Amino acid sequence: MKIVILAGGLSPERDVSLSSGSLIANALMASGHAVVLADVYEGVKTDENNLSGLFITKEDNHLFSYQIPDTVPDLEALVAKNNGRKELIGENILSLCKMADVVFIALHGSMGENGQLQAVLDCNGISYTGTGYTGCLLAMDKDITKRLLCHAGIPTAPWIIEEAEEITPEKITDTIGFPCVIKPVGNGSSIGVSLVYDPEVLTASLNLAADKLSSFGSKRIIAEKLIKGREFSVGILEDRALPVIEIIPKEGFYDYKNKYQQGLTTESCPAALSEVLTEKVQSLALAVHKTLHLGSYSRIDFILNEENEFFCLEANTLPGMTPVSLLPQEAKAAGITYEALCEKIALLAY
Repeated sequence: MKIVILAGGLSPERDVSLSSGSLIANALMASGHAVVLADVYEGVKTDENNLSGLFITKEDNHLFSYQIPDTVPDLEALVAKNNGRKELIGENILSLCKMADVVFIALHGSMGENGQLQAVLDCNGISYTGTGYTGCLLAMDKDITKRLLCHAGIPTAPWIIEEAEEITPEKITDTIGFPCVIKPVGNGSSIGVSLVYDPEVLTASLNLAADKLSSFGSKRIIAEKLIKGREFSVGILEDRALPVIEIIPKEGFYDYKNKYQQGLTTESCPAALSEVLTEKVQSLALAVHKTLHLGSYSRIDFILNEENEFFCLEANTLPGMTPVSLLPQEAKAAGITYEALCEKIALLAY
C-alpha cells in the first residue's frame, strides 16, 4: 500500500509524534509498503506534480530517526519560523493524503486527537487509522470523558473543570481538597501536570497548567482528586484487550520526562496482578473503549487503589509508538511484533 504518516503539528506533543511517526514509517517500509512521513503543520514544500515521487520503500535504503528532547517544544517559535501561519494543515498535505491508500495518523494531542483532523479527512473521503471524529472528541475532552464514564458506572476520580482564568485555589480546596492533580484540558503526555499535596503550591500548579495551555487548543484546567496507588495501562486492539502493563517511575510520577527518556521508568508486562484483577481491568478498558466510541485501537490508563479498586485516568485514541511506549510493549507480550502492529493498524483502516 501507499501510506502517508502524519506527524508533528502544532501540539505540545509534536516531538513525541515525530518520534512515533519515524518508527511507524520504518516499520511499514520493512513490511513492504511505500511511505511518506510528513509534518502536518509544516507541510511539504514542493511542486504538487512531484508529490507522487515522495513515496519511498525499503529499497531506497532510508531510515527515519527522531530523538525526543526532555523539554516540550516552543510552538510560538515554530509558528514564527513559518511566517506566522496559524493554519493547522500545511502546504500539499491534503493532496498528498489523497494519493495514499491509507493515512496513518501518528499525531498526539491537539488537532490529531480532538477530532479536527479526522473530520477534515472524512470530508475529503480519505481513509485513516484509529478512531473517528466522534470518539476523538469524546476522549480528548476530559470533562466529557469523565461524565460518560460516570454514566456507564466506570470509576473515575472526582473532578472540576473551568476556564483557566476562572478556576481558583479556593474552588479547588472547597470541592476537591488535597491531595489533588492539576492538569490542562486537551494535553497529553503529562504536560503541565502537577500532583499537589500542599495548598501553598496550588497557585503555582495552576499557573504551570495555564502556561502549558497551547495557543491552539483548549483554555480549560481540570482539578482531580488524587487517587494513590499503582498505575496500569491496557491497550485495545480490534476490540481485544492486550496484556496489562504496570508503570513504575523511578522518581516522581509518570511525567513527560519519565515517559520518553529511556531508563527513567520501569514497565512490567504482563503486570504482576492476580487473574481476577487482570480480567477486571481488561474488562473495564474494553468498557471505556466502547463507551467513548473508540476505533480499531486505543490505550486506557488506570490507577489501582489500596482497596483494589480501579479508577480510569483517561483514554488515549493515539497511543505513543516510540521505543518506550506502552502499546507496543503490550502487543509484544501478546506475540505481536512492532512491524506487525503497525501493519495491522494500517490494514484495519484500508
